[in-house]
Amino acid sequence: MGSFISTDVLPAWLDEIEGGRALDWARARSAETDDLLDDGPLRGELEGSILAALDTDARIPYPVRRGDYLYNFWRDADHPRGLWRRTSLESFLAGMPGAADVPSGDGADGVGTRERAATVWETVIDVDALAAAEGENWVWKGAQARYPDYDRALVHLSRGGADASVLREFDLATLEFVEDDPFQLPEAKSDVSWVSRDEILVGTDMGPGSLTESGYPKQVRRWRRGQKLAESELVFAGHDDDVAVGGWFDATEGFERLFVERAIDFYRSRRFIAVDDGLQIIEVPDDCRVSVHREWLLLMPRTDYLGLPAGALAVARIDDWLAGDRGYETLFLPDDRTSLQSVAWTRDHLVFTLLRDVATQLEVRDIGTWAEAPAPALPDSVTVTMVRTSPTLGNEMWLGGSSTLEPATLWRTESGSGAEPDVVRRAPAFFDATGMGTRLHWAVSADGTRIPYRITGVLDGPDADLPRPTLVHAYGGFEVSLVPGYSAVRGIGWLSRGGLAVEANLRGGGEFGPGWHSQAVKTNRRKVHEDHQAVLSDVVARGYATPDLLAVRGGSNGGLLSAVCLTSYPELVGAVVSQVPLVDMLRYHTLSAGASWMAEYGDPDDEVEGAAIREWSPTQRVAKHGDRPYPPTLVTTSTRDDRVHPAHARTLVWLLREAGQPVDYSENTEGGHAGAADNRQIARLESLIHSWLWRTLGR
Repeated sequence: MGSFISTDVLPAWLDEIEGGRALDWARARSAETDDLLDDGPLRGELEGSILAALDTDARIPYPVRRGDYLYNFWRDADHPRGLWRRTSLESFLAGMPGAADVPSGDGADGVGTRERAATVWETVIDVDALAAAEGENWVWKGAQARYPDYDRALVHLSRGGADASVLREFDLATLEFVEDDPFQLPEAKSDVSWVSRDEILVGTDMGPGSLTESGYPKQVRRWRRGQKLAESELVFAGHDDDVAVGGWFDATEGFERLFVERAIDFYRSRRFIAVDDGLQIIEVPDDCRVSVHREWLLLMPRTDYLGLPAGALAVARIDDWLAGDRGYETLFLPDDRTSLQSVAWTRDHLVFTLLRDVATQLEVRDIGTWAEAPAPALPDSVTVTMVRTSPTLGNEMWLGGSSTLEPATLWRTESGSGAEPDVVRRAPAFFDATGMGTRLHWAVSADGTRIPYRITGVLDGPDADLPRPTLVHAYGGFEVSLVPGYSAVRGIGWLSRGGLAVEANLRGGGEFGPGWHSQAVKTNRRKVHEDHQAVLSDVVARGYATPDLLAVRGGSNGGLLSAVCLTSYPELVGAVVSQVPLVDMLRYHTLSAGASWMAEYGDPDDEVEGAAIREWSPTQRVAKHGDRPYPPTLVTTSTRDDRVHPAHARTLVWLLREAGQPVDYSENTEGGHAGAADNRQIARLESLIHSWLWRTLGR
């Protein structure tokens, strides 16, 4: 194989996020891709079908309980930027299946019609109207309501979907933005928390010295209403090379406490709690996650600690721990097949979610005795997620669930009851899954590790017609667990048209606990790529696809994985989709938030770690087409992505074009790291990707 294309050919102006030459180049490449795909009917058909599914009223409005109200953020055809809205519990429950005696409508089981007929929503903020009135392209980034009164909210609004947002104070009684000495901040990656109605904790961009090298707050300040931010009390300051520093206030009655966390890197942090004479560190190893609720301290070590194995869960009394007592009670011990994913509190119970062979389970414990209590009676076939609990209001739990082929359900139940939960909402099917199924397989990686993956589609019977186009999605990083779930977009764009879909659980993720992740970081990053190759080879060996019918897709770290596949083992696949990717791994730490990820990938400036990165960094491994032909590639990004710099995607495409390799490109001017800012943009992007895949794979 010949030499790789030198990065010296890259023009510096590609790094200029909104530079004129860079945007002109991006627009020209994007227009070429649109022209390529707009000739046929498929893209328009897909875009319309996907948008209809995203905008339908039959979707589930997932609630967030705040006092007497249930809040929900909702987008549809009439409100593409979205509505922040609220309703009462009684009104929401009136929309349960069978609760309203009205005819069924356009939803598969009439849920959509009942929702419109039975639940009365009050608009809190109309983002579309606000954006129009202010001449801004606002994208909703959430709101923090003040507990326990829920009378005020700190609203985050982003221009075009970037992580950086504008902060504004909103009155939840008058439903207007506060005008009398409001808390408000200009665009920044701010971190805030209510202390009282007239005081907040804040970390934001205050000029030189206030941010870390990763671009996140380095300070925590107490900011009182009417006070200049520069004159606010400095509570804590971290180091320049920290990832971030944040503070928050727990207003639970009788347990009011102020906390500060210094994130040293992505997996190590130090947490402090305010005491009478200042801040006291919660003494645990930096890689041990902790959580405080009322009088309880939860311990979740990433490496063995005090006899607890990595991935375990234990509980202690916080006051005893601060006094030096290291006694604890073990609540969960992992094994090779089972890992802890999350925890949630109700008034009387601790509920934790487990993964066993990448299938979810719930376990419930009585607070104080820690005896096992009955878990909700849920279907074994669905992936269950904890939507919300409200410990101050009782044992209420809102649960969500779906599987690859079963649409989502929203349940409401009481922790510890063991009863079958009430079905509050059930989404309709958005594609015909008749004849489809899902299988779990295990591929064997280069070092003998078994790697699970699930494949979905028509797998049996006369319509199976194997091999067939197969799309492999993977991530393999940052302890992110990929679990089975329903996707209308995947069903409409891929499965219903005869494709097979694979979800691969590579090392680097969190599916089997901290060790599954830590095996594949820094100088061992190649294990993620070896796992990926093993899955691709196994799919072909089992006869589901041939290499020319096999495609890979991933976003962000998954986009990096797809790009590594392209430049390191291109012969295994027939098409590559890389979305908002990292690719220039020898300088990723100097671009946008890249410095915060060195605990994952390693330090390019370190002699050993930098040498390991060079062995797989896509930007440094682009070969000429005559030396090593690559499969067709589609790269997408967003100009407003301030997490993964768009220069990553731009430079990869530039180099591939220089090398004579087949590549198409699309850059959305909005969308942030998600790549799209509203449902219409999502539908446009997904129709582009799926129509490109079908065209490329020849079907």
